[in-house]
Amino acid sequence: MERKIRVLIAKPGLDGHDRGALIIAQALRDHGMEVIYTGLRQSASQIAQAAIQEDVDVIGLSSLSGGHNTLFPKVVESLKEKGAEDIPVIGGGVIPDEDIPYLKEKGIKKIFTPGTPTSETVEFIESCVRGDHSE
Repeated sequence: MERKIRVLIAKPGLDGHDRGALIIAQALRDHGMEVIYTGLRQSASQIAQAAIQEDVDVIGLSSLSGGHNTLFPKVVESLKEKGAEDIPVIGGGVIPDEDIPYLKEKGIKKIFTPGTPTSETVEFIESCVRGDHSE
């Protein structure tokens, strides 16, 4: 039996709104993935440590607070510091289009904005795990 894809969903920083993260977590579960949700207000180091401990395939970050340009790259850096830079990081939330190139430059593999079909997120995660994502 093939191992389920394991995804860590996290809310970095002080953002207290998790509806989107919970919707994505449920959609990923509905598509057969195993989801670990870290809860609200996690530091970059806590997220990276949880990802390593849970042996996840992908990290999904959610932000509605406007702190994504600082918080998302900090997670990537924390993974590097812990020797786990091979775990792909994706992000979602209310993120302006003009911030997306910067986030990709800082190591975020893909950004999903409001209205993105959950099937697109699932397909991207599956392609990351297979190692054939095109972005």
